[in-house]
Amino acid sequence: MSVLGERAVVLGASMSGLLAARVLSDFYRTVTVVERDVLSDEPESRRGVPQGRHGHVLLARGAQTVGELFPGILDELVADGAPVWDDAEYCRLYLSFGGHLMPRSGKAAVDDPKANALYQPSRPLLECHVRRRLQAIENVTIVDGQDVAGLTSTADRKRVTGVRVVDRGGGSEQELTADLVVDAMGRAAHTPAFLEGLGYGRPAEDHVVVHTTYVSQLLRIPPGTLKEMLTLVGAAPGRPTGMFLFGYENDTWMFTVFGMVGHQPPRDLAGMLSFAQDFAPAHVLAAVQAGEPVAPVVQHRLPSSQWRRYDKMRRFPEGLLVTGDAMCSFNPVYGQGMSVAAMDALALQESLRRGVTGLSRRYFRAAAKSIGVAWGLAAGPDLAFPEVEGRRTPAMRLTNRFADWVLTACETDPVVHAQFTRVTGLVEPPSHLFDPSFIYRVATVNRRRRQRGSQPQPAGVARIADGHTPLPETLSE
Repeated sequence: MSVLGERAVVLGASMSGLLAARVLSDFYRTVTVVERDVLSDEPESRRGVPQGRHGHVLLARGAQTVGELFPGILDELVADGAPVWDDAEYCRLYLSFGGHLMPRSGKAAVDDPKANALYQPSRPLLECHVRRRLQAIENVTIVDGQDVAGLTSTADRKRVTGVRVVDRGGGSEQELTADLVVDAMGRAAHTPAFLEGLGYGRPAEDHVVVHTTYVSQLLRIPPGTLKEMLTLVGAAPGRPTGMFLFGYENDTWMFTVFGMVGHQPPRDLAGMLSFAQDFAPAHVLAAVQAGEPVAPVVQHRLPSSQWRRYDKMRRFPEGLLVTGDAMCSFNPVYGQGMSVAAMDALALQESLRRGVTGLSRRYFRAAAKSIGVAWGLAAGPDLAFPEVEGRRTPAMRLTNRFADWVLTACETDPVVHAQFTRVTGLVEPPSHLFDPSFIYRVATVNRRRRQRGSQPQPAGVARIADGHTPLPETLSE
């Protein structure tokens, strides 16, 4: 590929920053990643990624993208003990969405299970592998133990020219000049304040105020205790609480309970088990109770899903981009964060292939398309709870009824479930759920259940199938 500039600087060595740096290495002579934490050569939780002490999963689209950017890395993760669901066997998963239990036996109706694989490395293991692969690229350097003091710009404030960093150990300051700076510093990123200082104003922000609190305990459970590698019980109507149990490397398991809209899980293992007793499968709770804690209980809070709408800004300085949680962070219960960060990296790659002229506008618009899909998939279920603050539209209410109708069919039909999984795994757009042949299959499956008290087709679904009702904006990509 043609070289577009001398140096790119990425602020933050989290997953979004590492993936952005990998893309930039193909377009710039040198890429420097600046990180506040001191990084270990081994998998290790760190202060700058507090959510890394909790459950993580690479959805199918995220896994595909990471594998494309770093060929062979997925096999390396599995060799290092990361569980992977690549055989389509339902018995290895216990999934309940919105009160609907997904199939527990048989195989998913997918042509290529490996193309829809779900990977479960711990966040420290995944980041460690990605860092190692990134550091092996000749023109990439990771500089740790550095605070970002501020960005620099030209006198006319039309272009960002670099970043000032301060060594956390000695206090010395230096300026790194750059043709492009990418902010990957998470929700606390300073880019909005920097833009305001330059006279551009802050980006508008979309919020879905969920007040999610999740509490996690890392355990060691003897091999063979559970046949499932993943247990997920999501929130359901009237119950804004749920739980996860992720199998990890080294026979470790991450047990997490969460509550939304002010529901606070206890911060001890006995209390967590009691919290989940009414909705979690009994055999899973028994396995957790028999497990050996290997780390302290940890808690993380997220007040809202937040989307900084850089794509809607009328003016933006050249030489600056934003990625990952610094642009959009989601309610973590949906496991979308790392996969959307990977899709941001793909948007960056495609935008750079067309050169640097108009780069920011092109990139933010491309990223907004994939973010919008994930945002719609998460915001809809969250806003089904009346206590959650956010913008509700008639289309969203219709979509929620439609999703519940589809989930009812998912309980017994592997074809419907497979299509739903491809959409929620961000492999295919939600518009595929509105294909007339799919709607017909869902209707047929649910018709067979009506005598057992299943739900009828929601009002408006037939009109969507006939093309008389437009798809919701965030679900039409």
